[in-house]
Amino acid sequence: MENIKIALLQLLPGKDMEENKRIGISACKKAKSLGADIALFPEMWSVGYSIPEDMEKLKSISVSAESEFTLTFSSLARETDMAIGITFLESFSPLPRNTFLLFDRSGTPVLHYAKVHTCDFGDEARLTAGEDFFVTELNTARGTVKVGAMICYDREFPESARILMLKGAEIILVPNACPMEINRLAQLRGRAYENMTCIATVNYPSPHPDCNGHSSVFDGVAYLPDIDGSRDTCILEAGEGEGIYVADIPVDTLRAYRETEVHGNAYRRPEKYSLLVSEKVLTPFIREDKR
Repeated sequence: MENIKIALLQLLPGKDMEENKRIGISACKKAKSLGADIALFPEMWSVGYSIPEDMEKLKSISVSAESEFTLTFSSLARETDMAIGITFLESFSPLPRNTFLLFDRSGTPVLHYAKVHTCDFGDEARLTAGEDFFVTELNTARGTVKVGAMICYDREFPESARILMLKGAEIILVPNACPMEINRLAQLRGRAYENMTCIATVNYPSPHPDCNGHSSVFDGVAYLPDIDGSRDTCILEAGEGEGIYVADIPVDTLRAYRETEVHGNAYRRPEKYSLLVSEKVLTPFIREDKR
């Protein structure tokens, strides 16, 4: 299949949801003009990653997956013949969720994911955590690819990307809202390498609070038959400023690599990993605010 093009929408949000919708529409149309097959927003775009302390206000700015805000991007996906990964504060009981919704190019919702690893040590303690990770077959004009998603803090846990790989993900989309410094970028590089999976992350630019851009794409292919040694799997790293950054994902190359290389699920020993699913937490990792 042809390379799939992913547009990372590294954008500053507006003052409210209506303005974010307008900014988002314009950015998606620009992404399409740049040849994108998938447009991806940063974390909780509907509210610019804002989590009010007041519970009533928090609930009042949340919207459903069938809201006018989200359905706007369903219609836009159909209009542009391009998949759109929109992010929003989702209405949910007892508390809202941090949610990603992927519309395919016909405007059909094909992946609905709520952040599993909420930051319970901070503002996200006021949100409901998601329950599972999901992978979908995404039809694009260039062919079908298996896509999964994780959100920001999810990337801090190797299990997130690992379960998505085990469920078949070839590309993992990662909406983000935090400083993408060298160690977090190294995490993404490692997740792509060890799972032989492409990982595309989009962050808010500077000067959005606690964010610094550096959206990135790691294609997960460390070795190619026509070069000696390893190669840099980073095929895109944005700067700090606002912009739309498009990366070409070589899906056929990734698939051929996965057929022969040693990472991913090739030589794992899951029978040795029972401790990984233990719920016991011991010193020094005990935290009173863990839910």
